[in-house]
Amino acid sequence: MLFHPSSESVGLLQTFAPLFSGRVWPYAQELLLGAILAPGKRTVSSILRVLGLSTVIQFQNYHRVLNRAQWSARVGARLLFDELVLAFGQSGPLVFGLDETIERRWGRRIAARGIYRDAARSSKAVTNKTSGLRWLSVQLLAQVPWAQRIWGLPFLSVLAPSSGYYKKRGRQPKKLIDRAKQVILQVKRWAPHRTLIFLADSSYAALELLAWCQRLMVTLIAPMRMDANLFDPAPKPVKGKAGRPRLKGRAQPKLSARLKSAKTKWQRLWVDWYGKGKRKVEVATGIAIWYHSGKVPVPIRWVLVRDPLGEFESRALLSTNLKLSAREIVELYTRRWQVEVTFEETRAHLGFETQRQWNDQAIQRATPVLLGLFSLVTLMAHRLQQRAPGSLRPRGAAWYPKNKISFSDALGYVRAHIWKEGFCMSAQKGDSQKLSKGWLDHLADLLCYAQ
Repeated sequence: MLFHPSSESVGLLQTFAPLFSGRVWPYAQELLLGAILAPGKRTVSSILRVLGLSTVIQFQNYHRVLNRAQWSARVGARLLFDELVLAFGQSGPLVFGLDETIERRWGRRIAARGIYRDAARSSKAVTNKTSGLRWLSVQLLAQVPWAQRIWGLPFLSVLAPSSGYYKKRGRQPKKLIDRAKQVILQVKRWAPHRTLIFLADSSYAALELLAWCQRLMVTLIAPMRMDANLFDPAPKPVKGKAGRPRLKGRAQPKLSARLKSAKTKWQRLWVDWYGKGKRKVEVATGIAIWYHSGKVPVPIRWVLVRDPLGEFESRALLSTNLKLSAREIVELYTRRWQVEVTFEETRAHLGFETQRQWNDQAIQRATPVLLGLFSLVTLMAHRLQQRAPGSLRPRGAAWYPKNKISFSDALGYVRAHIWKEGFCMSAQKGDSQKLSKGWLDHLADLLCYAQ
């Protein structure tokens, strides 16, 4: 049984048809469908096998989609972003997670490969390093209604090589902060009239980036140093007094000192805590100028967070938006954990780190597409769920009860619909029938009419 023209699962792929020429698009859509259906590795060969194309002589045409064909991954990210905002972010501020991940890869032919700290395998006591590629990913942190929780939905990922990569080419290294500026500015151009909030880790709590975000009118929330130099706002200049205007006022106590001081005023709040419901915390907050010699002074709202039960380590957060309350800053920042969850889900279910391209252009395309596939599957499940409310349910077991839908449930749900619509089971034979080349050719015709 072939795909029906009104299929929601296939109709969404048609959004990306303008990226490709008429000759390349049939190969690109087959790779996308195969990447969703394939278990294990997401190599081109494994995708062709799951589609029943292992005997196709012109298999190089599928490789050329990644290493040679003319199409823009950035434009594809824009199309995916628009679909995500339409589905999950039509109202309120848009909240994004900004973080990097290491794709573990080895091989001399991978030009951008470097040696990085492996955060997943390191701790405060032990540091493990690995060979691989560093990717800076931007994810929309939005409430997925049928999942009853916030998911991190990647749409824009850029390669961030190490400084050694640039030195070998005689170029000035581009810092991670510079990459962050580029992706934030890109998102701002895509949504110029929306309120944008970015959540990042302590690597991005740099005065240069904070001042730049304030000029761009976007909010950045990140952890900050306990020993940061904080000051009162600069007094107004005295008319007629010689000298340049002051940049800062009287010095404020260090946050580490406030944490221990009996004079610090703490407020008890029940806040949403990392998707685990409400938790009681104690917070102290204030406004200060963060100043460092030679840097632009930045006004920030700082928040100290401590656990009255002593179960987690006290921390300090900052916001470039001084109007946000302590509760809003804490609850927004705890959403950032979903970025790490998404990275792990893509490794477990979408074959992240299993691709084997060596061509530079193929490498720069394959990984962002795999990360974006997480969001694409979520959008497919969302459309199917709207068409048949309640049809997507958590798949648990007697030893593993589940009351919320996970990404593995959504992926299985989308796969089941794709197989049901495009895969024929024979009543006479016990074995399943492989997808034929004729089926894929007919699918290309049907996609032209899908919504």
